[in-house]
Amino acid sequence: MSESADAVAAWEALYRAQVAVLRHLRTEFPADEVTFTEYDVLFNLYRQPDRSLRIRDLNKHLLLSQPSVSRLLDRLAARDLVAKRRDPDDARGTIVALTDHGLEVFRRVGLQHARAIVARMSVLSHEEQLQLTELTDRLRAGAAPG
Repeated sequence: MSESADAVAAWEALYRAQVAVLRHLRTEFPADEVTFTEYDVLFNLYRQPDRSLRIRDLNKHLLLSQPSVSRLLDRLAARDLVAKRRDPDDARGTIVALTDHGLEVFRRVGLQHARAIVARMSVLSHEEQLQLTELTDRLRAGAAPG
């Protein structure tokens, strides 16, 4: 195989693995409290030092359109999982933050979700998991704008 054919085959394998793993994780996701997509929002807020982000920055971490994110955040705010406030540095911007209740739900659901992830990833050795992380980090860094 040529290098370009190998690259395409590697990309296809990565893409198909990602789709298969996500489909599996969605079937095992404890969706009685939050959906998989709602959990993704809580997860991304949790990863921030102050557990908050401007909406436009949160959008960069999600695979949703801006209008879909806005509607999703409104639903999460109505359930007291997140709180929205004006950005004090830019009145045009909105900051969304994980509430105490949102943190509690995130942690509870996250424990169950992590168990499913660990089970799915157990097909790889610890060394292979570390190698996979290194390889995907390199791919993401190479795809970064600039």
